[in-house]
Amino acid sequence: MADAIRAFAGDCTVETDDQTHRGRVLVLVKPDRTVLVHDAEGYQPVAWFTRADAVTVETDGDGFGLVARLDGRTLRVTADRIRRSVYPVTPAGVPVGTHPDTGGTLVRTGGAVVDLATETRYPLVAGATVLDERCPDCGLPRMRVERGAVFEVCLDRGCEPLDDAVRDRFDRAWTCPDCGDDLRIIRRNGRLLAGCDAYPDCETAFTIPAGVVVDDCPCGLPVFETAAGRRCLDGTCDRFSG
Repeated sequence: MADAIRAFAGDCTVETDDQTHRGRVLVLVKPDRTVLVHDAEGYQPVAWFTRADAVTVETDGDGFGLVARLDGRTLRVTADRIRRSVYPVTPAGVPVGTHPDTGGTLVRTGGAVVDLATETRYPLVAGATVLDERCPDCGLPRMRVERGAVFEVCLDRGCEPLDDAVRDRFDRAWTCPDCGDDLRIIRRNGRLLAGCDAYPDCETAFTIPAGVVVDDCPCGLPVFETAAGRRCLDGTCDRFSG
């Protein structure tokens, strides 16, 4: 079932820990428990909680009560009569095409591409660019990613994993500066790493940055060109001059 915004409108008393308001207002409760109380003026709410710890709505006939709590603070809205509605909602973002199976619009939002028909999320890696080109296997858009080299892979990591592409290109390409063993391309604790093949005897590992290899560092590791400038694979390397 799609997420929904609940809307309540009426002549309400709005109480916070330090203020009380009274008027005909619109109260919105978003799926993430954000509560907004809007009156007739301006864009800023009269009162609001962003991602409240808890939101409780009680009704008794036409009577209405809402209590939101956040970090020990309370927002309370009460009314003798209220009008209420429920509106299905989805994330909103920049359109990047349509889903080949569902026909739903694909939008880029919050670090992911979302299918608005099913709300399926395809997480993007940091720095990824969504391309017009489609995957020949599943029909989803492809993304351009820099991880040592430029890779173009499917949005669906289960279809064409970025890790496999980086591993094919750089597995055993570099040597551990601490023990001389090969560095393997691995994923550990959610991060793509160049980690020593002698693990756990040698725990040396480096996060592969968003950038492309352009040179060799005096320490023997590669130098990456990133959005922030050039850096050694070892971000703490004292032999890299920049």
